[in-house]
Amino acid sequence: MQQDILINWSPQETRVAVVEHGAVQELHVERTLERGLVGNVYLGKVARVLPGMQSAFIDIGLDRAAFLHVADLMSSINSRHAEAEGPNAGGSTTAPSPQPIEKQLFEGQAVMVQVLKDPIGSKGARLTAQISIAGRLLVFLPQDNHIGVSQKIPPKQREELRQRVQALTSDMGGGFILRTNGEDASDAELAEDITYLRKTWARIKDASLRLPPASVLHQDLNLLQRVLRDLVVEDTQTIRIDSREQFQSLKAFAVEFMPATEPKLQHYSGERPIFDLFNIDEEIAKALGRRVDLKSGGYLIIDQTEALTTVDVNTGGFVGARNFDDTIFKTNLEASQAIARQLRLRNLGGIVIVDFIDMIKENHRDAVLTEFQKQLSRDRIKTTVNGFSALGLLEMTRKRTRESLAHQLCEPCSACMGKGVVKTARSVTYDILREILREARQFNPREFRVVASPKVIELFLDEESQHLASLSDFIGKPISLQAEAAMAQEQYDIVLL
Repeated sequence: MQQDILINWSPQETRVAVVEHGAVQELHVERTLERGLVGNVYLGKVARVLPGMQSAFIDIGLDRAAFLHVADLMSSINSRHAEAEGPNAGGSTTAPSPQPIEKQLFEGQAVMVQVLKDPIGSKGARLTAQISIAGRLLVFLPQDNHIGVSQKIPPKQREELRQRVQALTSDMGGGFILRTNGEDASDAELAEDITYLRKTWARIKDASLRLPPASVLHQDLNLLQRVLRDLVVEDTQTIRIDSREQFQSLKAFAVEFMPATEPKLQHYSGERPIFDLFNIDEEIAKALGRRVDLKSGGYLIIDQTEALTTVDVNTGGFVGARNFDDTIFKTNLEASQAIARQLRLRNLGGIVIVDFIDMIKENHRDAVLTEFQKQLSRDRIKTTVNGFSALGLLEMTRKRTRESLAHQLCEPCSACMGKGVVKTARSVTYDILREILREARQFNPREFRVVASPKVIELFLDEESQHLASLSDFIGKPISLQAEAAMAQEQYDIVLL
């Protein structure tokens, strides 16, 4: 399948669109201010050793010294492997007791460390001396010789995968852990990832010999670099980027680490914004909405919750087929293609429940399921389809790899506080009337003033004016009204004058 990758770069944000046959399939966004330090490798300098806490403060060039506990020094590296793989994955499951930190570190000592947790508030970054470098398929452990497999891969496959990685790395130093998304990788893909990881480690070691303490030796890949590592496939025709400076930087990265991708790189210098070529901003706007219209007249309703995502398929105005069964079948077929695309476009992960329109014929259900699985096979993220349940719902899972597009670009509505609905203006007027009565029983002001949204005030002046006048007579106090355009419909204040 022909694929093109478009990159829109600005100092504050990088946006990447993966386009297949003229349609946007994936969107990736990274904002400069939101990039953390986790994964970065530094040549730190021991600022202070704390024997009582078995910890040390390390200067890595940030505003606050970072924190290193004795458990995160090299002597406890085996415990991390046992934790990462589980007790049945092979290898050591117990770690030797580490030496006291005062016997391993001293003030002024240079030590290579990696950030485990970003600084938060007044706390500095949390560090480890157990360096690990993540690739697309593997994690490289340069200070160890352990070969491991993610515990999320079924146990029956782990030993075979371990032996494959062992065969590819038998004449090399260092250890590797196969990531979950490397389960179905070919030997050529694994070998390519191994080459990248070893080159990265060689650069880190070289930098540690050249640079002074408190220097950064390696930064986790930014989105531009991850495009070459993770998104480029054999069918990728072009990788177009609209920044000349970033194009040159990415070209140099490709030449050193991923030479096969370098010929695909192009600098886009057209007058129109690069995302306008395929109406990508319009697609982003659509991907943030609940409703997705189908060409036939049907539509999808997509709702994302904490626990799962639901997709409801509706025929809408589609009446093109000769009978109702065929109408339903054709709508579900089209929906299966659209749903697979929306899962990628919105990066929806976890449990997904699809409510296709009920199909009476068994062969129709089988055809829709087959088409849906075919469309999902193009997804680079691992998916598992469990088929139709007894209630006719299709159940599936899609591996979570990053935040969904909506969670990246949006936040809960300040008017409805994430409920998705707001009280009607009439409901708010009745809340206000009850609140005035409550206040009148406790206080004795000269006047009550209602400050609310224009729509609520308009209702008080028109349809609810009689109720407002009756309440004023009952409490024996005047009630004045003030419209405030900045207020949301549910917001109001009752001022005692």
